[in-house]
Amino acid sequence: MKIVADIDIPFLAEAVKQYWPDVQIYPMKSEEIDHSAILDADVLLVRTRTLVNENLLKGTRVKMVCTATIGFDHIDTVYCENHGIQWISCPGCNAQAVCDYIEEALDEIGPRQTIGIVGVGHVGVLVAQMAKKRGYKVLLNDPPKGIGVPLSEIAEKCDIITFHTPLDKSTYHLCNEAFLKRCKSEAVIINAARGGVVDEQALLASGLTYILDTWEGEPRINHQVLQKAYLASMHIAGYSLQGKANATQMCLNAIARAFLLPNISLEYPSKSGEKDIKGDSEPGWLRRISNQLKDHPEAFEQLRKEYPLR
Repeated sequence: MKIVADIDIPFLAEAVKQYWPDVQIYPMKSEEIDHSAILDADVLLVRTRTLVNENLLKGTRVKMVCTATIGFDHIDTVYCENHGIQWISCPGCNAQAVCDYIEEALDEIGPRQTIGIVGVGHVGVLVAQMAKKRGYKVLLNDPPKGIGVPLSEIAEKCDIITFHTPLDKSTYHLCNEAFLKRCKSEAVIINAARGGVVDEQALLASGLTYILDTWEGEPRINHQVLQKAYLASMHIAGYSLQGKANATQMCLNAIARAFLLPNISLEYPSKSGEKDIKGDSEPGWLRRISNQLKDHPEAFEQLRKEYPLR
């Protein structure tokens, strides 16, 4: 059995070599994962930068695709399902890290009364709990789940609106010109979901305050949108050691089930050597990386790769 995996999925190669000695694993840079690299692979493990579609998979031996991320819009799931290829993502793996990011953003914004949360999955639930503890009135919206108030009410009543939905046809440009025109003039828009959830040109034209972690067309982001942002980051809201370890464990669990391999209970060290892994405790960390990105927008992808896990 052969696994081709993104080299940036932590703890994976060591665990496979230790617990599955008969499995061949080939860690590769995301830009090296092409059709020829996976011809005889049984399993492909990726992150968001690898487009998994017919061009990549056709004619290969791949039976399973795992993405060590919550989102899966980079995977052609229809092609996989039509060709008998299992695929999994890792919902909830980095939910706490994203919640920590939103909490840091709230500290930077300053006191407000009402927060609207669009998308009430793993992340949205944690953000709602955190916001309530901080004294916010919380309005929720998640139409597919039948949860919460209409999106128009979120726009009209909320001081802060944060998006936590997946990206699909129903959520593409969910935050659009019509939505933004309903918002209060002092509202703050936060997107730590997927870039296409927010129409960046409409956001720029709205004159509203905004904080972006995910971007349309990343890593080739719109520099004007970046410079006008109150805070900006390079798609790292979910980047924590704990979150990445969770994703690796979920991928290993799925592979073990699919190929009848022994279960692996992942052990990983914290950066500090302590048992508990917590987010960055130094205040102002989001402001610092925002300044760094604005100073070097051309280095978006490199800054993302070099970002020290919280």
